[in-house]
Amino acid sequence: MHVLIINGSPRVKKYSNTDKILAKFTAGLSSKGSTYEQYEVSDKKQWDTIREAWEKNDNILIALPLYVENIPGLLLEFLSTVTPKDGSAKIAYIIQGGFAEGSQLRCGEEYLVMLSKKLGCEYRGTLVKGDNFSIRFFEGDMQDRVTGPYQRMGEIYGETGDFFSEECRKFTGPEVFPLHLRIMLSIIFGTVGRIMFGKIAKGWGCDKPLNYKPYGT
Repeated sequence: MHVLIINGSPRVKKYSNTDKILAKFTAGLSSKGSTYEQYEVSDKKQWDTIREAWEKNDNILIALPLYVENIPGLLLEFLSTVTPKDGSAKIAYIIQGGFAEGSQLRCGEEYLVMLSKKLGCEYRGTLVKGDNFSIRFFEGDMQDRVTGPYQRMGEIYGETGDFFSEECRKFTGPEVFPLHLRIMLSIIFGTVGRIMFGKIAKGWGCDKPLNYKPYGT
């Protein structure tokens, strides 16, 4: 199987968490005998080449970050320039984000199901995983601990061409944290987190409290 992989992150390759995830994923994909070509929508100089690859390939994988349940605008801008397929092509997705709960990413997943139809492709599932915000701040073994499990997901995709297996579903992790953990996190972010973000804002020159609402009532 040959796969067209599109990194839909608006960040340049060097700072893209999605790219670091794809490095592990494609290692697993290659280990199963599949080949691939990968492009970055963040580099607009590649757009003509990506469109040409889109026309030629019938196995497509788009990997993207989800920003507070929103698909990157740059990715949607690019996809608006491609010619929809005739229904014979297969498309799958990798969604990653900072929120750790799977439920925080499901809205984006549902949108991709609809998007697949608009692109004229057969939907082959979405691999969903959060808690990835800090990947680019790690190096070596610390980064590998976060991105390493994606290699197994690449192996599965190389074998099946989709993300419909139970192993892929479990890869997401918890859909919602247990109640006691949600309470603990709300306390932490309501105290320690507020102090930390306040210091960051002050360092950026902000002289108003974080809950300041100049246009609110």
